[in-house]
Amino acid sequence: MYPEIMVVPMREELTRLGVEELRTAADVDRFIQTEPGTNMLVVNSICGCAAGRMRPAVRMALQNATKPTKMATVFAGQDTEATARARAHFAGFPPSSPSIAILREGKVVYMMHRHQIETRDAAAIAADLKAAFDQHCAATVTQ
Repeated sequence: MYPEIMVVPMREELTRLGVEELRTAADVDRFIQTEPGTNMLVVNSICGCAAGRMRPAVRMALQNATKPTKMATVFAGQDTEATARARAHFAGFPPSSPSIAILREGKVVYMMHRHQIETRDAAAIAADLKAAFDQHCAATVTQ
C-alpha cells in the first residue's frame, strides 16, 4: 500500500466529479444493494493507465447527456476490503484494475477491463463509456 498522502489526489480526481468513494465492504454492499437504477462502479488504481487514461476518460464520459444514476469508486491496493467486495459483485469477470462496471439493479451489464484501458487513449475510452451509458442508462434517466 502507498502512503495515503500520495493517493489523495488520485482519489479526488473522481470524487470531484461526484463519484462516491467506497472505503469498506459495507459501503460497497450498501451501494450495490440500495441504489436503484443503473450505476457505475470504478475500480481506481495508482497505475499510469488509471492516471493517464481511465480517470480522464471517466471525466469526459460524464459530459454525456445520459449518465448512470449513481457513481462510486473503490481504490485497488489501498482499500483492499472494499475492492474485494466490489469484485465479488462482478461475478464471472476476472479481477482487473483499473476497471469500470455498469450495474443495473446490482447486476453487471457492462464491464471495461484494464486491457481495454491500458493501450487506448482517454478519448477512445470515453467514447466507449458514453456508448455504454446511452445503451444501459437511458431507461433510468430521471427528469
